[in-house]
Amino acid sequence: MTSVLSDIDRQTIDTTDDTQFYESPRFVTHADEAFTTRLTALYDSEMKPGDRVFDAMSSWVSFLPESPLASVVGHGLNEDELEANDRLDTYFLQDFNSDQTLPLEENAFDVVCCALSVQYLQYPSDVFSEFGRILAPDGVAIVSFTNRMFPTKAIRAWRTRSMDERAALVDAYYKAGGFGETAFITAKPGSDPFYAVIGRAPPA
Repeated sequence: MTSVLSDIDRQTIDTTDDTQFYESPRFVTHADEAFTTRLTALYDSEMKPGDRVFDAMSSWVSFLPESPLASVVGHGLNEDELEANDRLDTYFLQDFNSDQTLPLEENAFDVVCCALSVQYLQYPSDVFSEFGRILAPDGVAIVSFTNRMFPTKAIRAWRTRSMDERAALVDAYYKAGGFGETAFITAKPGSDPFYAVIGRAPPA
């Protein structure tokens, strides 16, 4: 597997353990309402009733559409936030910067979502490879972000790039993780810029 980031790229200003940083819950959305509404619409266009969804790096809200889903598994670092998320059927805690191996079965999901959190991944190639492993053939991964971040925890490669360069970086994560075609979506629905990169798992 090709590593997209160098050791310098992975550096964060705050080098303390991530579990300490996220120990206290933050019941905020990290983006404005126009962004989250646009994200829900994107999810709705990509998800089908009965899909199995993995919400990576989730929080107290997942921005999912109202369509009936077979299951939603959440992941994050703060249990209070995940417990408050009424769209999750189950969840688990894991620090992706310490352990990139997901405790999930191969081909177990139709959709992987990662909203407003990709900027904190220090080993994204490994994480995106895991996204591809747990996706069923032709499954879709949707990574969304804006210009907001916790700057002390975002990696240097993210902090030093423009928004378009960040989208290209996420595309490189997909490629390193073994995904096929990708698609880019950019918009300015409100005060926060809306960026999403969609990747598809190879067919069977």
